[in-house]
Amino acid sequence: MGHTGLVLKGLVRRLCSVAHGTASVFHATWRRVSGPFPLVGGLIADVGRSRSELIAENALLRQQLIVASRAVKRPVFLGHERGLLVLLARFVVRWRDALILVKPETVLRWHREGFRLWWHWRSQSRRPQEPRLAPDVIVLIRRMARENRLWGAERIRGELLKLGARVAKRTVQRYMRGARPPGVPRGQPWLTFLHNHTVWSCDFLQTYDVWFRPLFAFFIVDVNSKRVVHVAVTRAPTQQWTAQQLRNATPFGEGPRFLIRDRDDKYGAVFDRIAKGAGLRIVKTAVEAPLMNSVYERFLGSVRRECVDHVIILSERHLLHVLREYALGYFNVARPHQGIEQQIPIPADRPFTHVDSVTAIPVLGGLHHDYRAAA
Repeated sequence: MGHTGLVLKGLVRRLCSVAHGTASVFHATWRRVSGPFPLVGGLIADVGRSRSELIAENALLRQQLIVASRAVKRPVFLGHERGLLVLLARFVVRWRDALILVKPETVLRWHREGFRLWWHWRSQSRRPQEPRLAPDVIVLIRRMARENRLWGAERIRGELLKLGARVAKRTVQRYMRGARPPGVPRGQPWLTFLHNHTVWSCDFLQTYDVWFRPLFAFFIVDVNSKRVVHVAVTRAPTQQWTAQQLRNATPFGEGPRFLIRDRDDKYGAVFDRIAKGAGLRIVKTAVEAPLMNSVYERFLGSVRRECVDHVIILSERHLLHVLREYALGYFNVARPHQGIEQQIPIPADRPFTHVDSVTAIPVLGGLHHDYRAAA
């Protein structure tokens, strides 16, 4: 008798599923046949549906109307509205036909996301996690990370080993995040570096004379004060000529601590040897990285816009005269610089304490002004 009851129950379930599938096929076929009269066809097709399914479909359509009634160009479903649509689609057999604002693939994607979030919540441990390290070791790790910006996780781990605390590198990294936020730079900023050291930058500016022959201008600029230190012009820049310009710019070994240059063949080993003899440390920029020498690149832009683009160069001597007048007479003395708060990088022995008169004078590149200090 027990086996007979199980067989009857299975047969009844099978018959119910077959009847339900037949009704679904009939419902879809009737809607396709009654295309010109969708209202009448829908009413006749809904006669054989259950009351709970009709209520769920009405709720599904009503929720879409609520979203469409918002005054927005593209309807956006909130998190709880997505979950409600996925839940209502579970009780509607033909839920694909009840979707108006979204595609069926979108509802299936929302269902997968919700399933993933649900299992992520179920897999989490409900027990409060206690730290495996002693509280004093955690405090020590965060103090080392906060007070020593240049120390990494491996260095802090080595310091802890001196005290007898064996900690993994990943554990040190996890507790360092609170004491050292990811947005804070590890080393000293660029302004602090310029405040502690003197940095020069050098490069070439190529232009052409009236006969379209190339000319090369060599500049050395002080990055700290934005002041032009040296300027020279040549038609054939060789390694020996560039090294001689560095000798002229650093007489008696007087020079900066660092010198920034690119990887051009115009410098070579001769230039580096002269720089090392003068006590300069060469810093080479990366290939095709002008931002590593941004101060000099902005200076070259100023030279082109304010001087070279407005003058027809006649010869090498003419270009040297023009650039010296611009760089040493105007750029270092009269031009305000935004990088140093609109100040003028003039020498300390010529301060402008009080301006008595302002006179307009023609200078290469346009009309500028001469400031006359009172006696």
